[in-house]
Amino acid sequence: MAPPFRAEHVGSLLRPASLARAFRDHNAAKIDDKAFVEAQDAAIRDVVALQEAAGLKLVTDGEFRRGSYWGHFIGPVEGLTVKPAAFSFHDEAGAEQAFIAPHVAGPVSRTQGISTGEFQFLKSVAKATPKVTLPSPPTFHFWRGKQGIEASAYADAEAFFDDFAAVYRQEIAALAALGATYMTLDEVPLVMLCDEAIRAQVSDWGEDSDRLIDLYITAINKAVAERPAGVTIGMHLCRGNFKGKFLSEGGYEPVADRLFNEIDVDAFFLEYDTTRAGDFAPLRFVPEAKHVVLGLVSSKNPVLEDIDALCRRIDEAASVMALDRLAVSPQCGFASAVSGNPITVDDEKRKLALVVETAIRMWGEA
Repeated sequence: MAPPFRAEHVGSLLRPASLARAFRDHNAAKIDDKAFVEAQDAAIRDVVALQEAAGLKLVTDGEFRRGSYWGHFIGPVEGLTVKPAAFSFHDEAGAEQAFIAPHVAGPVSRTQGISTGEFQFLKSVAKATPKVTLPSPPTFHFWRGKQGIEASAYADAEAFFDDFAAVYRQEIAALAALGATYMTLDEVPLVMLCDEAIRAQVSDWGEDSDRLIDLYITAINKAVAERPAGVTIGMHLCRGNFKGKFLSEGGYEPVADRLFNEIDVDAFFLEYDTTRAGDFAPLRFVPEAKHVVLGLVSSKNPVLEDIDALCRRIDEAASVMALDRLAVSPQCGFASAVSGNPITVDDEKRKLALVVETAIRMWGEA
């Protein structure tokens, strides 16, 4: 079976304590680059084995070489730096968490491979299909609003995305040349624009949410244009995931028609782990040629979901679109940054095993 597989996961996995310590020690100059890479290599071998032991037909490197899921673009892409975001993560109790976001300080260009080195090592140690995860282009614009692009770099966001699309096309072509056949984009801004509170904040900036949706759909399509034959690209729609907190809420209805029909990807990974995600009605817009991976298992807390309840939810989704075009996964990665979510590796193993068990029960295969 070609991807997406019936049992999926988004990409990032919990860093073991040894790797988290290696990140701290490397940042503090207590270990050199060679020792740091050796720690990453060892952790990736182990996490690939963990995924294969769970019965998954795909593996990622857990994003173990990255400080955050988008951080590895800083450096290989000239013109990018970081500054404080205009948003904050929060939880149901109202606790907030500030974060940093990409900032466009100058004209952007790809000066070296971004994920190519990651993929080469992953491919060398994987028996299952290796999957590459990349942040989406809008990730590098939305979180800082209009102040996210220096006027000296670009006159407007359209000009930035024209250059940035070339960065993606070059990287995707280079990954495909190395043998990568499966990639996913992690996209957050489009789902944030389903949240009325976020749309109000955008309006306060003097920006129009619908214009941004137009801008972001165009940017994504330009980025994946010209992808080589045989490359499957999925897109994860994320409401934010940092230390168990989230950025937004709301169902997919406000963007569903355009999202599913206009964006040129093969599959959509949709978060459906809480009532904040709304119902399955937006799936009616998914065209027959595209697949949906239902993110029903939470990566944000240790509570193990009930398999019967998961199967009922899949059946519910299958009343809107064909079961044969559905799959199941955790709603997001387990560690969008080195710090990870408030769960343990044993919790992670149980959740991945549950995804596989659910897939086998529903489709007869993982």
